[in-house]
Amino acid sequence: MKDLTIIIPAKNEKESLPSVINSIDYLDCQIVVSLKEDDLETINSLKNKKIKFFYQSGGGYGNSLMEAITNCKTKYFCIFNADGSFDHNDILKMYKIIENNDFIYTTRYTQPGGSEDDTIITLIGNKIFSFLGKILFSLNLNDILYTYLMGKTDSFKKLNITSNDFRFCVELPIKMEINKMDYKSIPSFEKKRIAGKKKVNNFKDGFLILIEMLKLFFYFKILRKKHIEK
Repeated sequence: MKDLTIIIPAKNEKESLPSVINSIDYLDCQIVVSLKEDDLETINSLKNKKIKFFYQSGGGYGNSLMEAITNCKTKYFCIFNADGSFDHNDILKMYKIIENNDFIYTTRYTQPGGSEDDTIITLIGNKIFSFLGKILFSLNLNDILYTYLMGKTDSFKKLNITSNDFRFCVELPIKMEINKMDYKSIPSFEKKRIAGKKKVNNFKDGFLILIEMLKLFFYFKILRKKHIEK
Protein backbone atom coordinates (compact mmCIF):
# COMPACT_ATOMS: atom_id res chain seq x y z
CA MET A 1 0.00 0.00 0.00
CA LYS A 2 2.95 2.30 -0.51
CA ASP A 3 0.98 3.98 -3.32
CA LEU A 4 -1.62 5.24 -0.82
CA THR A 5 -1.64 8.36 1.37
CA ILE A 6 -4.16 8.66 4.21
CA ILE A 7 -5.03 12.34 4.63
CA ILE A 8 -6.45 13.46 7.96
CA PRO A 9 -7.87 16.99 8.14
CA ALA A 10 -7.52 18.21 11.73
CA LYS A 11 -8.46 21.18 13.86
CA ASN A 12 -8.06 21.11 17.64
CA GLU A 13 -8.02 17.31 17.80
CA LYS A 14 -5.39 16.66 20.50
CA GLU A 15 -7.73 14.36 22.48
CA SER A 16 -8.62 12.00 19.63
CA LEU A 17 -5.92 12.13 17.00
CA PRO A 18 -3.20 10.11 18.80
CA SER A 19 -5.62 7.17 19.15
CA VAL A 20 -6.70 7.55 15.52
CA ILE A 21 -3.08 7.39 14.36
CA ASN A 22 -2.50 4.30 16.50
CA SER A 23 -5.44 2.58 14.80
CA ILE A 24 -3.98 2.94 11.31
CA ASP A 25 -0.20 3.04 11.75
CA TYR A 26 0.03 -0.70 11.02
CA LEU A 27 -0.84 0.05 7.40
CA ASP A 28 2.06 0.21 4.95
CA CYS A 29 1.17 3.63 3.60
CA GLN A 30 1.85 7.31 4.19
CA ILE A 31 -0.16 9.20 6.82
CA VAL A 32 -0.50 12.97 6.44
CA VAL A 33 -2.21 15.23 8.97
CA SER A 34 -3.41 18.45 7.32
CA LEU A 35 -3.90 21.39 9.65
CA LYS A 36 -3.00 24.99 10.43
CA GLU A 37 0.59 25.57 11.49
CA ASP A 38 -0.53 27.38 14.65
CA ASP A 39 -2.57 24.38 15.91
CA LEU A 40 0.28 23.60 18.30
CA GLU A 41 -1.70 21.48 20.77
CA THR A 42 -2.70 19.03 18.03
CA ILE A 43 0.83 19.01 16.60
CA ASN A 44 2.45 18.41 19.99
CA SER A 45 0.05 15.55 20.75
CA LEU A 46 1.52 13.64 17.80
CA LYS A 47 5.16 13.65 18.79
CA ASN A 48 6.94 10.37 17.99
CA LYS A 49 4.14 9.33 15.60
CA LYS A 50 5.11 8.06 12.13
CA ILE A 51 3.29 10.76 10.22
CA LYS A 52 3.89 13.83 8.08
CA PHE A 53 2.31 17.24 8.61
CA PHE A 54 0.86 19.33 5.82
CA TYR A 55 0.31 22.96 6.79
CA GLN A 56 -2.61 24.44 4.90
CA SER A 57 -2.20 28.00 3.68
CA GLY A 58 -5.91 28.80 3.83
CA GLY A 59 -8.65 27.94 6.29
CA GLY A 60 -11.53 25.49 6.50
CA TYR A 61 -12.25 21.80 6.13
CA GLY A 62 -12.40 21.87 2.34
CA ASN A 63 -9.22 23.89 2.06
CA SER A 64 -7.38 21.46 4.32
CA LEU A 65 -8.32 18.53 2.07
CA MET A 66 -8.04 20.34 -1.25
CA GLU A 67 -4.49 21.54 -0.61
CA ALA A 68 -3.28 18.27 0.93
CA ILE A 69 -4.69 16.09 -1.88
CA THR A 70 -3.37 18.43 -4.56
CA ASN A 71 0.09 18.07 -3.00
CA CYS A 72 -0.25 14.30 -2.61
CA LYS A 73 2.53 12.33 -4.37
CA THR A 74 1.02 8.84 -4.29
CA LYS A 75 -1.35 7.26 -6.81
CA TYR A 76 -4.19 7.00 -4.30
CA PHE A 77 -5.44 9.03 -1.33
CA CYS A 78 -7.95 8.33 1.42
CA ILE A 79 -9.76 10.91 3.55
CA PHE A 80 -9.88 9.85 7.19
CA ASN A 81 -11.46 11.85 10.01
CA ALA A 82 -9.47 12.92 13.07
CA ASP A 83 -12.28 12.30 15.58
CA GLY A 84 -12.13 8.50 15.65
CA SER A 85 -15.52 7.94 14.00
CA PHE A 86 -14.26 6.15 10.86
CA ASP A 87 -13.75 2.37 10.80
CA HIS A 88 -10.13 1.79 9.79
CA ASN A 89 -11.00 -1.67 8.40
CA ASP A 90 -12.78 0.02 5.49
CA ILE A 91 -9.46 1.33 4.18
CA LEU A 92 -8.43 -2.17 3.11
CA LYS A 93 -11.87 -2.81 1.59
CA MET A 94 -11.67 0.36 -0.52
CA TYR A 95 -8.06 -0.29 -1.51
CA LYS A 96 -8.97 -3.70 -2.95
CA ILE A 97 -11.37 -2.17 -5.49
CA ILE A 98 -9.99 1.31 -6.15
CA GLU A 99 -7.82 0.23 -9.09
CA ASN A 100 -10.78 -0.07 -11.46
CA ASN A 101 -12.53 3.09 -10.19
CA ASP A 102 -11.76 6.76 -9.80
CA PHE A 103 -13.36 6.97 -6.36
CA ILE A 104 -14.73 4.62 -3.71
CA TYR A 105 -17.26 6.11 -1.30
CA THR A 106 -18.65 4.68 1.92
CA THR A 107 -22.22 4.89 3.17
CA ARG A 108 -23.85 4.52 6.58
CA TYR A 109 -27.26 3.94 5.03
CA THR A 110 -26.71 0.57 3.37
CA GLN A 111 -26.62 -2.59 5.49
CA PRO A 112 -24.52 -3.60 7.36
CA GLY A 113 -23.58 0.08 7.67
CA GLY A 114 -24.86 2.35 10.40
CA SER A 115 -23.92 5.17 12.74
CA GLU A 116 -23.49 5.87 16.44
CA ASP A 117 -22.72 9.54 15.76
CA ASP A 118 -25.51 10.63 13.41
CA THR A 119 -28.22 12.91 14.84
CA ILE A 120 -31.77 13.32 13.61
CA ILE A 121 -30.83 16.71 12.10
CA THR A 122 -27.77 15.41 10.24
CA LEU A 123 -29.69 12.30 9.16
CA ILE A 124 -32.55 14.29 7.65
CA GLY A 125 -30.19 16.81 6.08
CA ASN A 126 -28.06 14.11 4.50
CA LYS A 127 -31.12 12.31 3.15
CA ILE A 128 -32.37 15.55 1.57
CA PHE A 129 -29.03 16.44 -0.02
CA SER A 130 -28.50 12.86 -1.23
CA PHE A 131 -31.97 12.97 -2.82
CA LEU A 132 -31.15 16.26 -4.53
CA GLY A 133 -27.92 14.72 -5.81
CA LYS A 134 -29.89 11.93 -7.44
CA ILE A 135 -32.59 14.22 -8.88
CA LEU A 136 -30.34 17.01 -10.15
CA PHE A 137 -27.26 15.05 -11.19
CA SER A 138 -28.24 11.34 -11.29
CA LEU A 139 -25.64 10.85 -8.59
CA ASN A 140 -25.72 7.27 -7.30
CA LEU A 141 -24.86 8.02 -3.66
CA ASN A 142 -27.20 7.80 -0.68
CA ASP A 143 -24.80 9.37 1.87
CA ILE A 144 -23.46 12.36 -0.03
CA LEU A 145 -22.12 14.28 2.97
CA TYR A 146 -20.15 11.35 4.42
CA THR A 147 -16.68 12.11 3.14
CA TYR A 148 -15.00 8.82 4.00
CA LEU A 149 -13.62 7.94 0.59
CA MET A 150 -10.63 6.80 -1.39
CA GLY A 151 -9.68 8.14 -4.79
CA LYS A 152 -7.09 8.35 -7.49
CA THR A 153 -5.05 11.48 -6.94
CA ASP A 154 -4.91 12.35 -10.64
CA SER A 155 -8.70 12.02 -10.92
CA PHE A 156 -9.19 14.44 -8.03
CA LYS A 157 -6.85 17.00 -9.58
CA LYS A 158 -8.92 17.01 -12.78
CA LEU A 159 -12.03 18.19 -10.90
CA ASN A 160 -10.72 21.67 -10.00
CA ILE A 161 -12.30 21.71 -6.54
CA THR A 162 -12.60 25.24 -5.11
CA SER A 163 -14.66 24.94 -1.90
CA ASN A 164 -12.75 25.86 1.26
CA ASP A 165 -15.52 24.89 3.66
CA PHE A 166 -17.97 21.98 3.99
CA ARG A 167 -19.31 22.62 0.49
CA PHE A 168 -16.35 20.44 -0.49
CA CYS A 169 -18.51 17.45 0.55
CA VAL A 170 -20.92 17.98 -2.36
CA GLU A 171 -18.66 19.69 -4.88
CA LEU A 172 -16.42 16.63 -5.12
CA PRO A 173 -19.07 13.96 -5.88
CA ILE A 174 -21.10 16.25 -8.14
CA LYS A 175 -18.12 17.21 -10.27
CA MET A 176 -17.09 13.55 -10.27
CA GLU A 177 -20.48 12.66 -11.76
CA ILE A 178 -20.47 15.57 -14.21
CA ASN A 179 -17.08 14.38 -15.47
CA LYS A 180 -18.40 10.82 -15.90
CA MET A 181 -15.86 9.27 -13.58
CA ASP A 182 -16.22 5.73 -12.27
CA TYR A 183 -17.18 5.27 -8.63
CA LYS A 184 -18.69 2.78 -6.21
CA SER A 185 -20.07 2.91 -2.69
CA ILE A 186 -19.59 0.34 0.09
CA PRO A 187 -21.28 0.07 3.53
CA SER A 188 -19.50 1.55 6.52
CA PHE A 189 -20.25 1.86 10.24
CA GLU A 190 -19.63 5.25 11.83
CA LYS A 191 -18.45 4.96 15.44
CA LYS A 192 -19.05 7.40 18.25
CA ARG A 193 -16.35 10.07 18.08
CA ILE A 194 -13.58 9.74 20.66
CA ALA A 195 -13.60 13.41 21.62
CA GLY A 196 -14.24 16.88 20.29
CA LYS A 197 -17.29 18.55 18.83
CA LYS A 198 -18.62 18.53 15.30
CA LYS A 199 -17.24 21.45 13.33
CA VAL A 200 -20.34 21.65 11.14
CA ASN A 201 -22.95 24.33 11.79
CA ASN A 202 -26.04 22.40 10.71
CA PHE A 203 -28.11 25.32 9.44
CA LYS A 204 -25.43 27.70 8.19
CA ASP A 205 -23.40 25.01 6.42
CA GLY A 206 -26.57 23.28 5.24
CA PHE A 207 -27.69 26.49 3.54
CA LEU A 208 -24.28 26.95 1.89
CA ILE A 209 -24.33 23.35 0.68
CA LEU A 210 -27.79 23.84 -0.84
CA ILE A 211 -26.63 26.99 -2.67
CA GLU A 212 -23.55 25.13 -3.92
CA MET A 213 -25.67 22.29 -5.31
CA LEU A 214 -27.96 24.72 -7.13
CA LYS A 215 -24.96 26.61 -8.52
CA LEU A 216 -23.42 23.39 -9.80
CA PHE A 217 -26.76 22.35 -11.30
CA PHE A 218 -26.98 25.49 -13.44
CA TYR A 219 -23.30 25.10 -14.32
CA PHE A 220 -24.07 21.54 -15.41
CA LYS A 221 -27.02 22.70 -17.52
CA ILE A 222 -24.85 25.25 -19.31
CA LEU A 223 -22.19 22.61 -20.03
CA ARG A 224 -24.81 20.19 -21.35
CA LYS A 225 -26.37 22.87 -23.56
CA LYS A 226 -22.99 23.72 -25.05
CA HIS A 227 -22.33 20.03 -25.70
CA ILE A 228 -25.68 19.60 -27.48
CA GLU A 229 -25.11 22.70 -29.60
CA LYS A 230 -21.78 21.26 -30.80
